[in-house]
Amino acid sequence: MAIITISRELAALGDETAHELAKQLNYRFIDKQTLEDRIRSWGLIGSKLEKYDERKPSFWASLSQDRDDYVHFLRSAVYTEAAQGSCIFIGRGASIVLGDVPGVVTLFLVAPQTIRVERVRSYFQCDEKRARQIIDQSDHDRSGFHRYFFDMEWKDPGNYHLSLNTGCLHPAACVDIVKIFMGHNITGDVEARGLQRISELTLAQQVKHYIIYEKEIPIHFLEASVSGNAITLYGVASSQSLIETALTVAREVSGSAQVQSEIQVIQEYNILH
Repeated sequence: MAIITISRELAALGDETAHELAKQLNYRFIDKQTLEDRIRSWGLIGSKLEKYDERKPSFWASLSQDRDDYVHFLRSAVYTEAAQGSCIFIGRGASIVLGDVPGVVTLFLVAPQTIRVERVRSYFQCDEKRARQIIDQSDHDRSGFHRYFFDMEWKDPGNYHLSLNTGCLHPAACVDIVKIFMGHNITGDVEARGLQRISELTLAQQVKHYIIYEKEIPIHFLEASVSGNAITLYGVASSQSLIETALTVAREVSGSAQVQSEIQVIQEYNILH
């Protein structure tokens, strides 16, 4: 199993490269629609998806429960797809969501501004001024999305395994480079550790989901961490009894896992909604 994530500038041939990779490697292609369909199947409505779709949220939106819901369901959707193995994600912060998973190859595609402008002009049938406006808005939105949701500088090449310039590289050439990289770095042991890590991340999301969304236990800023057979809960609660209830739910979800709490008790804790 190997997983590839693609982040890309507008007009840097992201879709073309992703489709070529999927074709040559016989991998599933996970696009925006695939993830949104899965998220909608869990009950998150379309207006929330549109509000945060690879764009910088407003100040108040970034503090809202909607924002937390979006990130939770996005992570769950990415983990669910990744658990099936051998797939390619494009956009949606997948490179950060899967950042610590062995066997994941993160790719960033760029192109010179002049080439991007010409590609946008051709695609949208617009003049140069309008093409630059479209590019600037796209860069602003994608940069804001990654910074606000994941505290990550989207265009920093240090955040990716490979950064490729499609101004001089055809998608087929990008595929050749990715395949060489995978041949040197994706071993059977790496694949096994990747599957294990995705399993842990998926369980952590399930535990969090049942505590917050199914049982509606008011543990603020709840996070769950899974390592091997151990689950640790983090967050803030107003009483010890709430923590005990959350631990009980976590044990029910995880089965035989050892569950412990690092949740802090702060009485009369109020959260801004």
